[in-house]
Amino acid sequence: MRKFRQILKHRRAQRVCEGAGLAPIKEIHGQPLFVSIHVAAAPNIVSNTDLIIIHALELYMSISVREMDVFRCVMQSGSVTNAATALNISQPAVSRMLQQAEDRLGFKLFVRQKKRLKPTTEAQTLFAEVVNVFAAIEHTQRLALELRDGRAGLLTVATVTGFGHTIVPQAVRRFRAERPDVSVVIQTMTGPEVVTRVGQGRADLGLTVGPIGDTSLESTILCTTRLGCVLPIGHPLVAKDALSAPDLADEQVICPGPHLSIGAAIVVAFAEANLHLRIAVEASQSNIACELVRAGAGIAILDGLGLLSARTDDLVTRPFAPSLHSVARLLKGTKRPVSRLVEEFADVVQRVTADSGLT
Repeated sequence: MRKFRQILKHRRAQRVCEGAGLAPIKEIHGQPLFVSIHVAAAPNIVSNTDLIIIHALELYMSISVREMDVFRCVMQSGSVTNAATALNISQPAVSRMLQQAEDRLGFKLFVRQKKRLKPTTEAQTLFAEVVNVFAAIEHTQRLALELRDGRAGLLTVATVTGFGHTIVPQAVRRFRAERPDVSVVIQTMTGPEVVTRVGQGRADLGLTVGPIGDTSLESTILCTTRLGCVLPIGHPLVAKDALSAPDLADEQVICPGPHLSIGAAIVVAFAEANLHLRIAVEASQSNIACELVRAGAGIAILDGLGLLSARTDDLVTRPFAPSLHSVARLLKGTKRPVSRLVEEFADVVQRVTADSGLT
């Protein structure tokens, strides 16, 4: 409310928006953006997704969706010429819509420097909002397609890299073999980020390892795997059936950092052996950890998903002792009903995980 009252200090803007049935609810560098007063007063706008839609509405009342699209293309491509090509319209049309957007907004979006367009500070700030606008539009389009018949649509999967390099590719292949009209977006990130994406409704489902810390999500255990070590062929420790913390005390250890659940478990295992773990290389991505082992940078400690990346002729795996386990989970949001596409993809992921031999 304090911010709302501050905006109302713009008396001239207030008179304009009152005459148009609009209310200012946000500023960008001193310039008020307007949205229908009925929307601004809507009592049910509480979620992050709703806030994105509000941003979209705010901008829409100042510049049209088409003008936003032109602005976005110019920002991304770096020139009017490239934007015109991408949009399949003329360069004068691009320039005209940029001018219209600037006139409505009341500030410059670009300045010319040595025959090149340079975005202003205001344009850079606005660009982040425009990206959110089109994310909201894409979400709405996806929902409409899913509701139509379940045969076409967009499925967004947030996943940790262990799944992204092993289970997910096979699951996508099987899924799209039956539903070729469905597009799949794979978002690779850390476990906590996966939980956040699914919880906010920005991903249809998530694949992660370790505790999730969000009881509002629907969580299904896919498998429980044992941590193991990845070594290059010919390493002296290959002769052992399992490797313990003392075995690795003088080795260059490659593993996730202690801020992640697997890394924290490894640190505890070394502490219980009265050893201090000195991580040579922090690597949360299993494929990168395996490449580091190949390059001779050390020995990697990974969970069962990560060990799938080491099933090659030039690497050897050994169990880590004492036995440490990690739990792989499939997450679904609870803010809206789960679509048929999500349920079917989740079923495919479960089958691929079982077929991989992970236990």
